[in-house]
Amino acid sequence: MSEGERPRHVTAADWNESYRSGALPWDTQRPSAELLRVLAEGFVASGRAFELGCGTGTNAIYLAERGFRVTAVDVSPLAIDRARQRAQSAGVRVDFFVADVSALPVAEPYDFLFDRGCYHCVRRTDSAGYLAAVDRLTRPGSRFLLLAGNPNEESSGEGPPRVAEQDIRSEMGALFDISWIRPFRFENVDGTDGPLAWTVGMERRDA
Repeated sequence: MSEGERPRHVTAADWNESYRSGALPWDTQRPSAELLRVLAEGFVASGRAFELGCGTGTNAIYLAERGFRVTAVDVSPLAIDRARQRAQSAGVRVDFFVADVSALPVAEPYDFLFDRGCYHCVRRTDSAGYLAAVDRLTRPGSRFLLLAGNPNEESSGEGPPRVAEQDIRSEMGALFDISWIRPFRFENVDGTDGPLAWTVGMERRDA
């Protein structure tokens, strides 16, 4: 993509094709190590949780196993079908549904919001829609763990979309007090360190 060119909108059919073909470098089938670390540190107690861009449901299922009451969304019907099957096999309840994150039919707030890699994709074409959804899904005191691509390393161009720290602070700071923004690494499918990323911990401020 040339400098200044607007990113092409990735459709549900595009995501479905990724799941159909198995081209899923983000789908490790293990809960995010950063999510596990943040929960172990007591960032949020169990409550009502919502995952944006849940894929095949690994993290949503983990949260449900931890006692959270979980709702999770993805734009890919195939991913959601697999997520529902996995939740049934795990013996937990997660309310999975198919929707575009920037046009969610959900209007109620949750205690905890989790996003591993949805924001950095959606913001390229509809940052306003994403932020409007996050606004509706949280209330004062809601916690938000956001994991997004980090541009601060040499790259071949592969890997997730990347977001500058100042852009995260500008976009999220309108709604949230940012507790931390620091680098970490996504995991590869084989368990090794993957692309550089940001972990961002936030709390929804009072209006």
